[in-house]
Amino acid sequence: MTGILDGRVAVVTGAGGGLGRAHALELARHGARVVVNDIGTSLGGEGTSAGPAAETVELIHAAGGEAVADGADVTDPAAVRRTIAAAVDTFGGLDILVNNAGFVRDRMLVNTGEDEWDAVVTVHLKGHYATMRYASEYWRAESKAGRQRAARIVNTTSGAGLQGSIGQAAYSAAKAGIATLTVVAAAEFGRYGITVNAIAPAARTRMTEGPFAARMAAPADGFDAMHPGNVSPVVAWLASVDAGDVTGRVIEVEGGCVCVEEGWRHGPRLDLGRRWHAAETGAKLRGLLAQAVAPEPVYGA
Repeated sequence: MTGILDGRVAVVTGAGGGLGRAHALELARHGARVVVNDIGTSLGGEGTSAGPAAETVELIHAAGGEAVADGADVTDPAAVRRTIAAAVDTFGGLDILVNNAGFVRDRMLVNTGEDEWDAVVTVHLKGHYATMRYASEYWRAESKAGRQRAARIVNTTSGAGLQGSIGQAAYSAAKAGIATLTVVAAAEFGRYGITVNAIAPAARTRMTEGPFAARMAAPADGFDAMHPGNVSPVVAWLASVDAGDVTGRVIEVEGGCVCVEEGWRHGPRLDLGRRWHAAETGAKLRGLLAQAVAPEPVYGA
């Protein structure tokens, strides 16, 4: 296994299956040594199992690569800190963090329980925070010691976080937070040699088999546009030394299509040079809205 990631060390969260497994295999195929993180939970976040991470490690070993399994819960900062330390102790350093772990508990907002909201937001948003927090701490120390690494973080947002998705309010909110977190982290971490980008993948996984089953179905023949492995080459390149000039970007990947998202941008504006009056706001604001680009429709609307 040789390629654009020769000699680099990666931690991939949620790598026991789906997109995470595809990413781990692709990184290893290009020469990275991989810490395969997964607690083996269900689609809804219940239970744990060491099996999925071990299976990914076995696949990497069978292909001639190097990998170890890690069962840390990404929502537990202390456990995550040990994962970062384990990567350094096992492979001599850390260069790449791919954040992919997560689960869904789909529910209309009016029916969403507080426990369901907390569980989904915690695993996605806090899970990204915790890994980024302790990986960046390691890279900052390396930079200050004169050993700055070509560090790369690749986060996972979603079309649900960019356009919204009916029945996935908690998931959409968490994924939107990840997109903004990516932009902020990119601005803060650049001085330490760290780039931070996010992908918004569309692929066939446990999360999409339910709400988007028809769209995600594998074709009888021809190009399987929804195979999770289609997303991973973009992740591998973003994790490479060559990608050092790309940071703070959100990139959507679906099949053979790659799209650079443009995010929130300032649109039409009107400055009255004084306080606005409520009675005049309707007409003036409607004028601005008429000039603005219409938002893309929410998924499922």
